[in-house]
Amino acid sequence: MVAHHPILSPAALEHALGTAVDAARRAGRVEVERLGNVEEVRYKSARDVVTEVDHLAERLILDALRRALPGDAVLAEESGEHPTAAGDAPTAGMGRAWIVDPLDGTVNYANGVPIFTVSIALAVDGQATLGVVLDPVRDELFTAVRDGGARLNGRPIRNPGKAELGDCLIGLGYAPLDSRADLGELRRSVRAARHFGSSALELAYVAAGRLDACVHPTGISNWDVAAAGLIAEEGGAVVTTTDGAPWFDLSRPATSIGILAAPAHHHARLLELVRAAGPG
Repeated sequence: MVAHHPILSPAALEHALGTAVDAARRAGRVEVERLGNVEEVRYKSARDVVTEVDHLAERLILDALRRALPGDAVLAEESGEHPTAAGDAPTAGMGRAWIVDPLDGTVNYANGVPIFTVSIALAVDGQATLGVVLDPVRDELFTAVRDGGARLNGRPIRNPGKAELGDCLIGLGYAPLDSRADLGELRRSVRAARHFGSSALELAYVAAGRLDACVHPTGISNWDVAAAGLIAEEGGAVVTTTDGAPWFDLSRPATSIGILAAPAHHHARLLELVRAAGPG
């Protein structure tokens, strides 16, 4: 069962969640089948690439969404904005909008590293409402519906929240090459830091307690965090941007977001450490 939402009925939420899960699994199967056999890698920026599998997976997802829910808008990493038939843009914060990252961790994928995810979220009137993050290699499906908790393969999950920050293992994204940020003090304040190359997976791991917190100073886009941010939040973490603002805002431009997810008793200190590190 999924939680009731004031805009969507329980049945509509069930249908939307089932559609997203089915679409993620279809894309994930293709990604696993083609892992290690990428034919084309193109550079989107100095540190970001795209493969033909990104585009194929996105088409599979968008086709599934259009068949099941043809009236909804879509914001997809590779193909951009797809307004509703009435012309409503997904970034307007009105109505229903799907946010899709068909392959989060493309640099890993292009190099044959089996750490990547499929990420699909639904926003309703500008609020993240459901999220699906699939790790197809491990067949691990993370899901959340607002006010309904987070789940891993159908089982409830929750971050236990270690008492001491110094005992915490965190996900820590890289600052950009031209950044003046110094994250040394943050690193020294925790047990250890890891960077998986998939922010969605790191945030989902926060919900499961595999990571105690996740910090990405900047460079994140809505499609990276729309699903996984909700999963982390529903798993008990406090989730904000790295300047303390609400984490989900469809109007923010791509690669402009910093994200911080942590148990409530560590969030303020981690936010302080990120701010002290300087501009990202």
